[in-house]
Amino acid sequence: MAESAKPRVLILGGVGFVGRNLTSYLVKNELVSKVRVVDKVPPATGWLNEDHKAIFKSPIVEFKSANLANNASCSKVFHDDSGAYDVVFNLATETKCGQTDEVYKERVLDVTVNCATEAAAHGTKRFIQMSCARVYDCDKEESREDGALNPWTQVDKFRLKSEEALAQTEGLDYVIVRPATIYGIGDKQGLTPRLIIGAVYKELNEKMKLLWTADLRMNTVHISDVCRALWHLRNVGQRGEIFNLCDKGHTTQGVISTLVSELFQIEHDYFGTILSNLARVNMTSAVEESNEKHLAPWSTACTRDGIENTPLSPYIDKELLYNKHLSVNGTKIESTGFRYEVPEVNMKLLKEIVEDYVTMNIFPPSLVPWKILA
Repeated sequence: MAESAKPRVLILGGVGFVGRNLTSYLVKNELVSKVRVVDKVPPATGWLNEDHKAIFKSPIVEFKSANLANNASCSKVFHDDSGAYDVVFNLATETKCGQTDEVYKERVLDVTVNCATEAAAHGTKRFIQMSCARVYDCDKEESREDGALNPWTQVDKFRLKSEEALAQTEGLDYVIVRPATIYGIGDKQGLTPRLIIGAVYKELNEKMKLLWTADLRMNTVHISDVCRALWHLRNVGQRGEIFNLCDKGHTTQGVISTLVSELFQIEHDYFGTILSNLARVNMTSAVEESNEKHLAPWSTACTRDGIENTPLSPYIDKELLYNKHLSVNGTKIESTGFRYEVPEVNMKLLKEIVEDYVTMNIFPPSLVPWKILA
């Protein structure tokens, strides 16, 4: 395809985990003529690895710093003298748990409304909104796109409000993506905290004990499939259509814990339902105690290995530690011709995450019990 015929894309929140990987996918596969990446965090301070740094230096990648919750700032990033953007990916909303409703309104709902309004005004051909599968009811049964909605964290309540706001935006052609837990290189909030906790128990030389049971559903999808799916949806689906993303592995806490234990050569067990329910009575205190136990040895290992600053942490917010299943059916998108390439989480893929962070000098190599090849 001639360069001029390739789409021009705008990636909002493009320095984040999904954004940097999506930018890399589009550039490496020569799928676009231009990528404008927008984020509050500049690439230079975004903890990018060497591969992602190189991608952001591509001549077809342009970075703009903006606060998308501000109307004027948002309007500027959509304006381009070379023409409108064909596809807009909205990955810009807040993802961390434990923030206030005021923060979520500004960083999730207001950002989405502003970006959708500008996209419609500029004639964007397709607006793709990143949501999350935690907007569904936390039942053990797999949630399909028409499943019962009952967001189980505060941030997901505002994600659902954002989805509803899109329907009120006249002239906007949009689809919504609801992924399971996304993991892969660059992940800091998905499976990485559990990897770090595994490393912490290696440091402590103790058995890792977890709340609830092994069969707690924690479904997953690899970042490479997420990027491929986002691009696939640029011209697939009707206005307002929703697509789940989830691999075939039926991932559970047991699957993840077994892999983490094998990776760091530790043992693990579960408190079970009875003891976990007792902890739930005073969940705030229980989680604070657990996080404090994990943070101290992590800090010790970082100091010992000369790591002065790292964005990585074993901290897990209490909203993610209740007995709630993330059980997702991701097959609908396959009826449109999409195919998942990563069927399930495995040891090799988790090793890649850790090794990338060790190479970046933000994960203590002394906690890694295998040889990392240069």
